[in-house]
Amino acid sequence: MQTDSIFYRLFKEFPNVFFELIGDASTTASAYNFKSIEVKQTAFRIDGVFIPKRGRDKPIYFIEVQFQQDKQIYSRLISEVNLYLRQNKTKNDWYGVVIYPRKSLDVADTKHYREFFDSGRITRIYLEDLGDAASLPIGIATIKLIIENQKIAKQQAKELIARTKQQGLSKPQQQQLLDLIGTILVYKLPKIKKEELKAMFRKSDLRKTTFYQEVKEEVKEEVKEEVRQEVKEEVEQKVKQSISRLLAIGLTPEQIAQALDTSVEFVRQVVQTRNSGS
Repeated sequence: MQTDSIFYRLFKEFPNVFFELIGDASTTASAYNFKSIEVKQTAFRIDGVFIPKRGRDKPIYFIEVQFQQDKQIYSRLISEVNLYLRQNKTKNDWYGVVIYPRKSLDVADTKHYREFFDSGRITRIYLEDLGDAASLPIGIATIKLIIENQKIAKQQAKELIARTKQQGLSKPQQQQLLDLIGTILVYKLPKIKKEELKAMFRKSDLRKTTFYQEVKEEVKEEVKEEVRQEVKEEVEQKVKQSISRLLAIGLTPEQIAQALDTSVEFVRQVVQTRNSGS
């Protein structure tokens, strides 16, 4: 699912956003590596894992991004975590975080796992409850952009783009954040016009973004395909005209096919169409 890849990029490029999201901004994100992990010998894949780089004093964080109803999400998450702990024999403590766009999608029964929730071992975050985007840190506001309706998303994207210039971010970080905002926009608004994107981004920033390059390549391919189709139709039309002329002078379909280096079946189709129209 594309939202998974968006969250993966966000936490990979801006790991501090995750710790802000769980209310632990004091944790130094540089002490962690963020990965997507497939647990061996099963079909389990954990959306994201923050693994401490060294030492046993920091916990591991297991993350699941859930944008649709799934009644098995908690049994699967706990199974994944237990299998990971067994295979890796880690001594670190651990916590689970499940991210939903809205509470209505949280339909899984917690009865068998209530101790995990009561103790705070597993936390659920609903993006709709994060508050007004303008009052949120820019990383969390970018996350909330994913769940906004199209009209609000456009306006918030403009505000976020302006905020990237005011956050004291380095040039590479600014570009990464702009790229992520653009990717979310294109994901939410697949029919957004290039002119609208140009109006939101500075031209120099827009051209550097990955999403813009991808869109540009898609447009190029669409144009190429249209040109190929037009050329094909034009060639077919000329061949049909030639077939008609050669029929008029008495050549057989087999002779015409050989002369024009085409199939006998195609020649006969032209002949049939010509006769039915006459």
